[in-house]
Amino acid sequence: MYDVGKLCVKIAGKDAGKTVVIVDKVDSNFVIIDGPIKRKRCNVKHLEPLGEIIKIKKGASSEEVKGLVEGKIKIREKKPRKAGEKPRKQRKVKEKKEVKKEKKVKEKPKKEKKKEKEK
Repeated sequence: MYDVGKLCVKIAGKDAGKTVVIVDKVDSNFVIIDGPIKRKRCNVKHLEPLGEIIKIKKGASSEEVKGLVEGKIKIREKKPRKAGEKPRKQRKVKEKKEVKKEKKVKEKPKKEKKKEKEK
């Protein structure tokens, strides 16, 4: 039922809803899948077979699968990276707040306040 080249839909996990191709059969419970996702081992309980079969060799490379499946499955392109390139976050730079010197109004001494109230 789950032979090499069989198109399936992943029904569980983070890749649920994506169409994949079976590339290799590990045992009766696990297969290797490839397609718009990273090639990985998958439990057959997480796959729903479709009616189509693609003619590919057992253990075909991702490029071969991409060439044969073009049009049947939407495959994402990976961005080429340079050696040693890592994504970096920009540091947040705190802006220096300008301290405005305000003239502080000196409070009148207590004695003067009392005199003002009496008047």
